[in-house]
Order: sequence, then C-alpha cells, then structure tokens
Amino acid sequence: MLSAEALKKIDREIAKFPPEQKQSAVMAALVIAQDEKGWLSTETMDQVAHYLGMPPIAVYEVASFYNMYDLEPVGRHKVTVCTNLPCALSGGVDAAEHLKRCLGVGFNETTADGRVTLKQGECMGACGDAPVLLVNNKRMCSKMSQDKLDQLLSELK
Repeated sequence: MLSAEALKKIDREIAKFPPEQKQSAVMAALVIAQDEKGWLSTETMDQVAHYLGMPPIAVYEVASFYNMYDLEPVGRHKVTVCTNLPCALSGGVDAAEHLKRCLGVGFNETTADGRVTLKQGECMGACGDAPVLLVNNKRMCSKMSQDKLDQLLSELK
C-alpha cells in the first residue's frame, strides 16, 4: 500500500486537473508510487488505478509503454543509456559497451550487489550532447566519455 505521504503527493498532482479529469494525473501518480516502492508491482498499479478511478488495464498500458517505469525490481541505481541512432553515432553504443564491461552486466540486468541496473533507452531529446544517459529517471548526464562514465560509476557505489 502507498503511504499517506505518497497519496498526499498524488492529491497535489490531481489538483492540477479539473475534478472530472483526475485520471490525467496517472503518469505523475506512477512516478510517485515508483519513487516510494522502487518499482511498480501489479498491486501498486492497482492501487493507483483505484485511487484515480480508472480501470487497472489503463494504468498498466501507461506503465508498460514508457521506459521510465519499472515493472520489475531494479538496482539501487538505474542507468539508462540512449542508443538511438544520433546517440549511437556519437558514442552511445561505445558508452553502453563500456558500462557493460565495467558493471559485468548486460541491458536489463542488475549487478550482483544490487547496486546498478543497466537499461537501454530511447531518445532523451539531447542528441547534441551525445552520448547521454539518465540516472534513476532524474539526472541526465551528457557527453559521457569513458572517464566520465568511470567517475559516475564511482559516485554510484
């Protein structure tokens, strides 16, 4: 179950929409739920659906469409590397391969210590700053050379 604090945050998001449109807060509600729980279980998504007065399948559709939502447990830190064509041509694939080697995992895998989950991401809208990656869906890192990647991994310990 989501905490009273999480529900209060969701209420603030709901208040941004007309009362009959509270379902419009679904994306924000899922972010709040994921921040609290670490990932979105079916039970958590069901609670969000009930709270917003919408069918659970509609919440599942949103959560499964966007890669910022995690439908299974992830590590303490989630690192998502953009490998779309502009980033790939500007070092995104090399950055991903470097992270795979350093972490000893592939995409959609978590390090043995549970510290980092590596994900492959779609365009993050920062093609001119490639290669880019996103840490925990909140922090965008740009122009990630191998040295910068190594520094980031040290920070995430």
